[in-house]
Amino acid sequence: MSIDRIRNFCIIAHIDHGKSTLADRFLELTGTVEKRKMREQFLDQMELEREKGITIKMQPVRMLYTRTDADKERTGTEIVDGGGLLYEDITYKIRGVVFNVRKQIGLGHKESVYQNALALEFAKRGIKFEKEKRLDVLYDGKKVGIYQPDFLVEDKVIVEIKALSFVGKIEEKQVWHYLKGTPFKLALLVNFSPRGADIERIINLPLQSVSVQSVPGPSKSVYTLNLIDTPGHVDFTYEVSRALAAVEGAILLVDGTQGIQAQTVANLALAKKEGLVIIPAINKIDLPTCRVDETTDEMKTMLGCEPEDIFLVSGKTGEGVEELLKAVIEKIPPPKTSYQLPVTNNQLPVTSNQLLRALVFDSQFDIYKGVVAHIRIFGGEMQAGDKLRLIKTSAVFEALEVGEFRPALVKTEKLTHGMIGYVASGLKEAEQIRVGDTITTGIGSLYTGIRSLAGYAEPKPVVFASVYPEEADDYERFREALKKLKLNDAALFFEPESSEALGRGFRMGFLGMLHLEITGERLLREYALSLVFSTPSVSYRIKTRSGGEELVYSAARFPENQKVFEIQEPWAKVSIITSEKHLGAVMNLLKEARAKHVSTDYLGHGRVEIVEESPLKEIIVDFYDRLKGVTEGYGSMSYEIIGYRPADLVKVDIFIAGDLHSEFSQIVPKDRAYEEGRRLTVKLKELMPPALFPIAIQAGIGSDIIARETVPALKKDVTGYLYGGDRTRKMKLWKKQQRGKKRLKERGTGSVDIPADVFIKMLKK
Repeated sequence: MSIDRIRNFCIIAHIDHGKSTLADRFLELTGTVEKRKMREQFLDQMELEREKGITIKMQPVRMLYTRTDADKERTGTEIVDGGGLLYEDITYKIRGVVFNVRKQIGLGHKESVYQNALALEFAKRGIKFEKEKRLDVLYDGKKVGIYQPDFLVEDKVIVEIKALSFVGKIEEKQVWHYLKGTPFKLALLVNFSPRGADIERIINLPLQSVSVQSVPGPSKSVYTLNLIDTPGHVDFTYEVSRALAAVEGAILLVDGTQGIQAQTVANLALAKKEGLVIIPAINKIDLPTCRVDETTDEMKTMLGCEPEDIFLVSGKTGEGVEELLKAVIEKIPPPKTSYQLPVTNNQLPVTSNQLLRALVFDSQFDIYKGVVAHIRIFGGEMQAGDKLRLIKTSAVFEALEVGEFRPALVKTEKLTHGMIGYVASGLKEAEQIRVGDTITTGIGSLYTGIRSLAGYAEPKPVVFASVYPEEADDYERFREALKKLKLNDAALFFEPESSEALGRGFRMGFLGMLHLEITGERLLREYALSLVFSTPSVSYRIKTRSGGEELVYSAARFPENQKVFEIQEPWAKVSIITSEKHLGAVMNLLKEARAKHVSTDYLGHGRVEIVEESPLKEIIVDFYDRLKGVTEGYGSMSYEIIGYRPADLVKVDIFIAGDLHSEFSQIVPKDRAYEEGRRLTVKLKELMPPALFPIAIQAGIGSDIIARETVPALKKDVTGYLYGGDRTRKMKLWKKQQRGKKRLKERGTGSVDIPADVFIKMLKK
């Protein structure tokens, strides 16, 4: 496969905007997956992804697409005009007019109706056209007849209108013969079928008049399309950044029923930073609630593009999907043939595209093949048996197998420059292959000067929690599971930790509450581990009175309040997009989150973007759920960390039956300490099972108790078996019960067992 026939791209969008459904249509269109094996969200390999209806892990797939459209002459020669399509600018203007007409008046009308509507839209947009112009048909330079096309646009492009259920070779050949009898080079056959508006390019050019790229014929004009389907939730932005580092272009997909959302803007910024070609598309046009005009205006403002540059598709019905896939071929460039020389040894006799460099953008573990690295080749080639090494870790290994994602792992002979695939390393230690590292040739001192490739934005955990196995014997199994899980979850952070109440466990870092929830589910399902999570927190920068400074991830490790000179907490820049009618409710929510206003931008059509700066802790736990509540489900948000700022914070400790339980301790603003202490004690009272004696639950700051609740003693009916008789018999049993409770209290009530589900239920407010 020639490198100019390779296209590497990804789909980026806000969560639930239809990325995986669009990917399904691509798989069907290219025949990558047999119809009998096809299912919804095919690229979402995890059961958890299909259950939740979201993409958690990015998934690459290689597709082969044969171009059979009219961009090639019937002789089998593909026309290239100055490196692009013939009359590309005019073509896209016409395309925009066609889709606007289809959007306005729908489908099922006569050809004359569409012709009249197109004429009005051409005039409205200032596009020069002539309707049913009489053209001479020539033979040997002599007029032999008259041809009247529906339109002649800009004196260059013929447009023919059809309203058929299907346009076949007969109709295409007829237009081609019409075109051959005129001096014009390009005709567009537009068919308003029940499926949508289809446009075929039909070209008539003598070969010597243009630069051409010969191919054996339409059946062999095959393109390799490497697609990476990415997540959309803000917690998994790091997955998107890894995908963007491995491709040349991206489809920016927007749900037409919701319009641009916060994560749409965030993902677009990441793609622009990588210098990728962006293809905008509006999805779900089959739904009656789709707001095509409003969404088009929003995308036009955000991207600075024209309406005709935006593709209209339905991932559900397939409308417009093939045209979008063709645009990937036409607009996204193939991999570069050369890069800046990646060596410092000037005597090295190789060019940059000959020298092996492969970016590791993901990995997984196989019990037989070891660590399987997902790679993008940026130079050279790789095959089984090659001696390879990683630049950052210096690990050396022999490639056991190389292959491609189809979408299952399929072994191939080799991977070459520009390709996306995998290499089985045989390595058993997860730490030896890191995402973002560069694989190169492992033999010879000549290669010591090779520079590593630019990887991706390093993931930065923002939520931390102590995690313990319910069974102490599962600790070693838990540690091995975390090592394997980190192979394809580069953002996961963990370090050993112990607790008197819960035993040995790990302090773990996550990208958000959804990431925490997903990790817990994966550990349960994939490794059969039942775990206990402590209350989540963020990291704090502590300056002590003795002049020291440290980062503290847990309230349990927080210094005593009197030893602290200054506390700094992480802040984030929050972007929220919502409707104007919910603006007041959102502003109140942000006020509760101690946010500081930055800007408010009105996007038009009753939508507004609010940018605020807020302490990170206030937005990571349940802020998103509350935002959805006050905006009736339509608000969206994204955030980025902007650094640490001083804060007036204190540690609120929780005492149960007189004993400190640091697992429940919280770092809170001083002016909210009583409120938070009260909330924690009340919730624990609801969750704690009663014992044979009263259980005191207290919240305190240092030695000061600020809130208290009591779980009443379990009341056993000690007189239930009595039948009749004197009341003094019952009184004797009641007093005996009271003396027993008193002895328990005097003995000490610290041995209170806290069920594992109490820790889990305390996670959320």
